[in-house]
Amino acid sequence: MKKITVLIVDDSAFMRKLLKDFLTEDPNILIVGTARNGADAIKKVKELKPDVVTLDVEMPIMDGIDALKVMMEECPTAVIMLSSTTQEGTESTLAAMQLGAFDFIAKPSGAISLDLHKIKSELISKVLCAGTANIAKLHMPQNDCERKPAVVESSSETVQQKFLTHKHIPYKTGSEKKLIVIGTSTGGPRALQTVLSMLPASINAPILVVQHMPPGFTKSLSQRLDTLSAIQVKEAEDGEILKKGTAYIAPGGYHLKDKKLGMSLAVSIDQTDQQNGHRPSVDTLFESVSEIENYEKIAVIMTGMGMDGANGLIQLKKTGLTMAIAESQETSIVFGMPKAAIATGCINKVVDVEQIASVINSYC
Repeated sequence: MKKITVLIVDDSAFMRKLLKDFLTEDPNILIVGTARNGADAIKKVKELKPDVVTLDVEMPIMDGIDALKVMMEECPTAVIMLSSTTQEGTESTLAAMQLGAFDFIAKPSGAISLDLHKIKSELISKVLCAGTANIAKLHMPQNDCERKPAVVESSSETVQQKFLTHKHIPYKTGSEKKLIVIGTSTGGPRALQTVLSMLPASINAPILVVQHMPPGFTKSLSQRLDTLSAIQVKEAEDGEILKKGTAYIAPGGYHLKDKKLGMSLAVSIDQTDQQNGHRPSVDTLFESVSEIENYEKIAVIMTGMGMDGANGLIQLKKTGLTMAIAESQETSIVFGMPKAAIATGCINKVVDVEQIASVINSYC
């Protein structure tokens, strides 16, 4: 296996050494250099051509955001942002996601995190995954909607046909009550923007969303998406009644579920054990929704590492699933979660991210 080459960018010599020590523990990772600020990073990216860059957000001379802009324009690279959980830090991180950063990691305790060992395994796994990312997808213009490929039906002869071997799943009709559930991870913020911003305010269903994120980031994500969407987007709050035309994003560090409250459905959030190493977990959301009767359910799995959501999708199918949609490999930053969902045999349609909103709307 070819080693994944990494450039570490941080203004702190201590942090650079710590990150280097952590990453070199994995034999598949090779550190090819370090940089002290954004300007130094750009120079070394052009010289060393690393597979992955770990990039601090807050640095002197040129910060991580400005450096990322130049990198993605002049030398596109898979970049993992290291961010603080301050309000400014979370907003900068979300801006980085829109600019094409592969993913981010929240420092446990500020700029100089003496307890950085807490995120060592996460750092290594994300670097390994970033090393295999298709850079063209990361650099894809967010509003590029010129290419509108046809929807991939389960009977189509495509590269993904080998996964779509299940019998056609009949669509339930007749129920006026509908519920949309969406799960995503790496690459999710940009994918969510594409989908949620294309849904009409009049959509006839509430939308429950799990985006793998640590505490402190989902509120800013929700606020950003709300300003860009006709529907309302908000961070989910325990006990609130679900409303049509509103998307509820699971708070970082909490599972998102639903519960019956009289004749209505309400949000339920809790901090029960992680599932698949995640909290929030897509499986947890899907399994909770599977217990709700007399609702048409539309499930969507988008870009992300791992297989979170696949088991929940199977459970949804057992209890009545109207439509299951997976993002295509062509637009996924990481095809792990959609691929695992397709392999369950429960997916009805595989479509590019730009087409997901129209498919959802056609069944609402």
